[in-house]
Amino acid sequence: MADIVSPTRSHGLVDILDRVLDKGLVIAGDIKINLANVELLTIQVRLLVCSIDKAEQIGMNWWRHDPRLTTSQANVQALPPGEMQARLERIESQLAQLVERAPRRGRPRKQP
Repeated sequence: MADIVSPTRSHGLVDILDRVLDKGLVIAGDIKINLANVELLTIQVRLLVCSIDKAEQIGMNWWRHDPRLTTSQANVQALPPGEMQARLERIESQLAQLVERAPRRGRPRKQP
C-alpha cells in the first residue's frame, strides 16, 4: 500500500529534471534596498535553466562566441615539451616547503 501512496523519489526527480531541461525554467526577481525612501540598491535577477538544445531553439548561443568558453587553435597556447612537468615539480616543492613550515597541531614549532 505504501508504494501506491508515495512514488519513489529518484524517479520523480529524474522526471522533474528532464521536464525542466526540455521545457525550460525562468526565475525572475527584484531586490530593492531603501533607506528613508531613498533607493540605495536594486538587484534584478533573471535566471533561465534549460538544455543547450532548448536555448538554441529560443535564439541563445552566446557560449559559442565567448573566448573564455571556446577553444580554437588560435586560443590554445601549447606548452613546450616538459614545461608542464617542470611547473608541476615547482608547485609540489613549494607545497612541501609550506607543509614543513606549518605548525603541527598539538606540538610546538621548532625554533631555528
